[in-house]
Amino acid sequence: MNKKVIFGAIFLALIVILGVNFGQYLTLENAKAQQAELAVFINDNFALSAAIYFFAYVAATAFSIPGAAVVTLLGAALFGFWTSLFLVSFASTIGATLAFLSSRYLLRDWVQSKFGDKLNAINQGIERDGAFYLFSLRLIPVFPFFLINLLMGLTPLSTLRFYFISQLGMLPGTAVYLNAGTQLAQIDSLSGIVSPSVLLSFALLGLFPVIAKWIMARLKNTSPTSNGNV
Repeated sequence: MNKKVIFGAIFLALIVILGVNFGQYLTLENAKAQQAELAVFINDNFALSAAIYFFAYVAATAFSIPGAAVVTLLGAALFGFWTSLFLVSFASTIGATLAFLSSRYLLRDWVQSKFGDKLNAINQGIERDGAFYLFSLRLIPVFPFFLINLLMGLTPLSTLRFYFISQLGMLPGTAVYLNAGTQLAQIDSLSGIVSPSVLLSFALLGLFPVIAKWIMARLKNTSPTSNGNV
């Protein structure tokens, strides 16, 4: 049997096992319940805690485990905005790149059969706008991020270009989401929900895709290729 088929089957089995066994714990309710205990542990073991969080986030992204949003919010609550921004930004991009590579070298046939129709749209976008298309997908979540990781692995896009564009494209959305997470962590009562900082944070979270879409449209209209210049 082809080695790629064997590794692909093992990889898929790991995704299913991890999703079934750990996905149930990655809920907002469980995160809030564990927040106090985790905060104490982090205060006593900051470097170790940051490393554990970082590699856990890489694994969750690489294996497309449901609940990454909750892990992001928990990181903001436990580590604060700037530390969590550093950890999540690099961990999510590294995990996405691992998923990208697994799709390219291990899961090509499975991804093609499951998401072939989506791949056609992405291939057309890559041919038309190149790396700019990936940047727009990262900035404006038209497709789920895990699906972008898998589908991009089937395109001619180089690994380094995928990494750097993903790092840059996901950064603004990550910052907005982490800011919302820091505010959510401060809610101790129902009155906290209507505080100006919380309302502003969640307004930014809701408006970000709209603003990002407008910015991308302006950038595309002002690019040399849109004016017929190469």
